[in-house]
Amino acid sequence: MQGMNWTDLQVFLAIAQAGQLARAGSQLGVNGTTAARRLRRLEAQLGASLFEQTPRGQVLTEAGEALLAKVEAMASAAAAIEPPGGRQPGSPIAGSLRISVSEGFGSWFLAERLAAFVAAYPGLTLDLVANSGFLSLSKREADVAITLSRPKSGPLVARKLSDYALRLYATPAYLAQAGIPAVPADLGGRHRLIGYIPDLIYAPELRYLDEIRAGLTTRLRSSSINAQHRLIAGGAGLGVLPCFIGDADPGLVPVLPQSRIVRTFWIVTHQDTRNLARIRALTDWLAQIVHEGRSVLLPPAERAADGT
Repeated sequence: MQGMNWTDLQVFLAIAQAGQLARAGSQLGVNGTTAARRLRRLEAQLGASLFEQTPRGQVLTEAGEALLAKVEAMASAAAAIEPPGGRQPGSPIAGSLRISVSEGFGSWFLAERLAAFVAAYPGLTLDLVANSGFLSLSKREADVAITLSRPKSGPLVARKLSDYALRLYATPAYLAQAGIPAVPADLGGRHRLIGYIPDLIYAPELRYLDEIRAGLTTRLRSSSINAQHRLIAGGAGLGVLPCFIGDADPGLVPVLPQSRIVRTFWIVTHQDTRNLARIRALTDWLAQIVHEGRSVLLPPAERAADGT
C-alpha cells in the first residue's frame, strides 16, 4: 500500500461497500464523478481493474477482492486508534449483502431472526432472496447461499450448516374426515396428498415422497412450499413440510411421525470473497442462530399425531 493515497482507498472501500458509485459518493460527501475519477487513479496506479459494471452496480473483480481485504483491515485498524469522541457509533462493517435461500427456510426460520443481525450491523444493506431456486454465486448473483446440496463444481466453498427434519402434516378436521393413517400404506385411497409439481422441482432433495412409501403421487401441487403449507392448513389434504414450518403452525398435527425425512442445509460462499468482513459476519451469525435453533430444525422424532 506504500505510496497510495488513503483518500483513494477510502473511495474504493465506499464503492465496494455501497455497490454503486453514486451511493458511495453521497456517503463520502462527493459527487459520483469525483468518486469515479479517484477510482480510475487508483486502478491506474495498481495496473488493474477493481470493479466490473453489472446490473447490480459495481462488483469487485478478483484484484478488487484482494485489495478489499487489505483495505478493510486498514480501516479497522484506523478506527481502533481514533479518539472515542471521533468514532462513529455502531459497527464499521458496511455495504450490501445478498443471501440466497430456499423459500421455506428464508421466510419461516431466517426472516424472524434477522432483526438481531441488522441491529448489530447498521451499516449493512441486506437482500434476502427467498424463493424456489437459488441464485448463482459463481456469476456473483449473491454473496452467500444456503443450499440443499453441496456444490460439486465451481469456485465455491461449502460447509454443512445443519440437518433439518420434514414430516407429514394435516389439520385435525381433515383427519377426522379422512381418517388417521396408521402406516404409510394407508396414504392411498381417500387421502389427498399435497406436494411439489414434479417437473418444477428445483432440487432433487425435494423428491422425498418415495422415502415414505414408493409410488406415492400428489393430487394438489404447487412449486411454492408456502402455498403447500396454506393448502394443508386449509384442510385440502396432507403433505410433507419442514418441521420448522409444520410445528410452528398450531393448527397442524404430524401424521405418521415415524416416517421422518432428514435433509441438510449447506452454507456456500465464493472462494474469492468468503473472507471479506461483511461476509464473515453473516456466515458466523448464520452458524450461531442455526446452532441455537437446532431443536426447531431437527425436533425429536417421537411427537405423535395427537400433538403430544
